[in-house]
Formats: sequence, structure tokens, C-alpha cells
Amino acid sequence: MLDLKDYGITMWEEEKIASFREKLLVWYDAHKRDLPWRRTQDPYKIWISEIMLQQTRVDTVIPYYERFLDWFPTVADLAQAPEEKLLKAWEGLGYYSRVRNMQKAAQQIMENHGGVFPSSYEEISKLKGIGPYTAGAIASIAFGLPEPAVDGNVMRVLARLFEVDYDIGVPTNRKIFQAMMEILIDPARPGDFNQALMDLGSDIESPVNPRPEESPVKEFSAAYQHGTMDRYPIKAPKKKPVPVYLTAFIIKDSQGRYLLEKNEREGLLSGFWHFPLIEVESLSGNLGQLSLLDGKGEAERNPEILSFEQDYDLAIDWQDRSYPIVQHVFSHRKWQVQIRYGLVKEGEQPATESTVWLTPEEFWDYPFAKPQQKIWMTFTENEN
Repeated sequence: MLDLKDYGITMWEEEKIASFREKLLVWYDAHKRDLPWRRTQDPYKIWISEIMLQQTRVDTVIPYYERFLDWFPTVADLAQAPEEKLLKAWEGLGYYSRVRNMQKAAQQIMENHGGVFPSSYEEISKLKGIGPYTAGAIASIAFGLPEPAVDGNVMRVLARLFEVDYDIGVPTNRKIFQAMMEILIDPARPGDFNQALMDLGSDIESPVNPRPEESPVKEFSAAYQHGTMDRYPIKAPKKKPVPVYLTAFIIKDSQGRYLLEKNEREGLLSGFWHFPLIEVESLSGNLGQLSLLDGKGEAERNPEILSFEQDYDLAIDWQDRSYPIVQHVFSHRKWQVQIRYGLVKEGEQPATESTVWLTPEEFWDYPFAKPQQKIWMTFTENEN
């Protein structure tokens, strides 16, 4: 077991720990949020909520959670769900590897556990996409096991309680906070204890504008008592996401349908449908600015337009329209997207394995990731 004294951390005596647990849980009982996943001990439902809550705000998650359980009420339903319906259920939540891993984990449960969610921390941890935090949350909340669930909120609270001089953003430092929680966690109410610390960290002890004077455990907080709240937790600033410039082609045919393409590549937004996208070196302005320079046709002037017409074998009447740049930030990339709008000049346009022609009313049947939703919204708002 990790010796916390080696890290300059002296834990409290048992009597103080018992007092801390009591005050925290009394506060939680009085102030806990009424959330749908807190009305159940079903490990499947708790698992769904915990995965959705990663990188996503609670108020955003609630309608997704309820719809997801309506569409996939059991592990078996999730295990055999078609990919497009699965992505549609997750559409807009981002970090789509989460839902793909959930399906793989559901398939593991069906194959290795007869469709019954495993009840030990060790077996839960073996499921695809479940790390120490999620395993601890499910084990403690669904099965009452004294397993810590250490997320960013919990580390923030602990860093202030004990003035921990280790960066909470460094993954290898997580073991320090894990060891602290193994000592602090309430063995009688481990799930409530974990959730109480999460609630405290997400509200009163939030990263921005904390209100430590309102904390139910302020008398235990070394940072509060010593006036060092502004120092803790220690966390190095994130690296800025790398800018990526793209052109989105919104192409309409004579029947009012739009060209969509399926992303068949592995990785970011795999499996989603989108307007054709081409990465460019920079954003080049509107068509009018580009086409007046020497009288040549736009396809001859602009490499991205020429590339599109060749790749998709379409004759396009490009519209001289200007649209706001669409921005979308991923964890490591910042997309900046310019929109090109064109009308198909002639003929029936057949669909292919990776492309379809859809009316806007049919968009609902296909999974659109958030950037594509933003592109469509920007287009429609500026066409009226």
C-alpha cells in the first residue's frame, strides 16, 4: 500500500476521519441533487450515467440518459444495437469512443457473465472502457463496496483538505488521491460518500469561483484554514488545441436533397454522416473574392473546389454566398470550417455505399456529430 508520508501527506486520526464522514454525509443527505440515476441501484443504469457524465455537464446528460435507457433498456439491447442507432443515441455528446466501448463491454457481459452485470470491483474493471474511477463508482453505488471513485472533483477537494503539492492533471499522481480515499471512504455508505465528495467538488469547491466558506467540511480544510485556497489544487495549464482548417461542401440537387457522406475511417467521428469535408491550409474567403481575380472559372481558381468536383464527379453551380466560420473544439483540435454551397447542374445523382442524398426531414434518421449540426445550423440561419 502507498505510504502517504513519502509524499508529505499526514492523514488524520480515526476520530477526525469519523467526524469528517459524518459532517459530509449529513450535508449530502440535506442537499444532494435529485438525479434520475440516484433513484436506482441497477448497475447497468449507474454505468450508463457514469460514462455519460465523463466530460459532460449533468443538465446535458439527463435527457440523453433517459432516451438511451428507453432505446436500450438492458445490457442485451445495448450489446446487439445497430451502430447507426447507437451513434444516434449519443449524437451531440461527443467523445464517441465512450459509447463504442460501452457496446463492447455489454458484449463482454453477455459472453462472460451470462448477461448479468459483474458485482466485484475486479470484474467490473475488466470491462472495456471502464477505468478505476468508473469501476469504483459502480462498485460503491450499486453494490455498496468500499471502493473509491476518484475523479477531478474529488481530487480538487482532497488537494485543498490536505494541501497536496502534486499536480492533479498528471495521471501518475492519481494513485496518491486513490490512497487517501481508501483511508477516508465511509465503509457503511461508500456510494453516498463518493457522490457527496463529487457534489462538493462540482459546486461549492468548483474550479471557478469556489465558495469555501459554505463548505460543510471547511473546518477540516487545511487550505481554507491557512488561506491557501488559491494555490490548490495544483494543475498545469492545458495545451491549446491545434487549429485545423476545413471546407464543408453543402450540395443541393433539384429535388431539394443534400449530399451526405459516411465517415468510414477509424478514429475521430468514425461512423457518423457529414457534409463532404476537405482539410485546407487556411480559410480562403468567399467565392466572389476568389473568382474575380482573372476571369477563370472557380474550379480552375480554387484547388479545394476542383478537388471536390473531381472526387465526387459532380458538375456544380457554385453559389456566391458568404457564411460565418463554424468553430468546434475537440480536446486536442480546434476545427474552423468554411462553408461552400452549390447546386447540382444536371441529371439524377445516385447514392453510393458511402454517400446518400437526403431531404432535411430525413436527417433525423442518420447520426450527425456536433460539428455537422453546427454547420447545418449556420447554413440554414444564413439562408433565410
